[in-house]
Amino acid sequence: MAAVRTYLDHLVVERGLAANTLTSYRRDLRRYVAYLAAADVDLAGVTGTHVSEFLMRLREGDAGHRALSASSAARTLVAVRGFHSFVVEEGLSTDNPAAAVRPPAPPRRLPKAIPLADVDAMIEAAGSAGTSLALRDRALLEFLYGTGARVSEAVGLDVDEVDFGDDVVRLFGKGGKERIVPMGSYARAACARYLTSARPGLVSAGKGSAAVFLNARGGRLSRQSAWTVLRTSARRAGLEVEVSPHTLRHSFATHLLDGGADVRVVQELLGHASVTTTQIYTLVTVDRLREVYATSHPRALG
Repeated sequence: MAAVRTYLDHLVVERGLAANTLTSYRRDLRRYVAYLAAADVDLAGVTGTHVSEFLMRLREGDAGHRALSASSAARTLVAVRGFHSFVVEEGLSTDNPAAAVRPPAPPRRLPKAIPLADVDAMIEAAGSAGTSLALRDRALLEFLYGTGARVSEAVGLDVDEVDFGDDVVRLFGKGGKERIVPMGSYARAACARYLTSARPGLVSAGKGSAAVFLNARGGRLSRQSAWTVLRTSARRAGLEVEVSPHTLRHSFATHLLDGGADVRVVQELLGHASVTTTQIYTLVTVDRLREVYATSHPRALG
């Protein structure tokens, strides 16, 4: 199709696309043109239905092509949309039939929680040195696991936002949305020890920061430094699993649901705007149920 060749020339000359990207566009559009030819549809006759059917065939595989993943099919749709936008700009068509076609949703990534024994090992490893920074690190990890807070919420926490009398903490999530979260006894004890025995020495090295978690210079601990604490503690504990800044938050939610907590309560504790976001954790617990069933029930395996 001449219009496709013109579009690819445009990508080279006007857009300066990299060679690999251009190769992908050429391959995707060649498959699209072959589909239109097989459907006996010319450029002016393409509708959103045609583009949707093409996308469906990408996902299912056809004519000797293997089925594409959601991300690969979405990339192909980007090429098709760009081509039709170019066709409209060149006056070869009046509308972009691909504009309203939604790309396939990528599979939901299940949050990776770690067993309670691994959580305990990380926390013990963090505080093993007994120094001021070790007390801070242990308090930070106990706090993250005990409240389900995001790392950004923990490092943004100020001293006056923790109420040990009522055993709660005030957290400010995405969009500045405030929520009150209870603190367990382990988190309270670790934070109290840090605040009385370690923080005064750290704050004296700086300019009197109000932050709960401080760095060695007395300033507010950064998200990157908190992530380093988490990663270093996992390594010291000998954990073989991959950890992320949200590992303890994921574990907090998963362990609550495993223990019988209502998903709506967990939603409030995590600060999710929609319960749909929280429900992804129920998929993790279902996997756990299957695992326990398969290993425990006498007739689970035949």
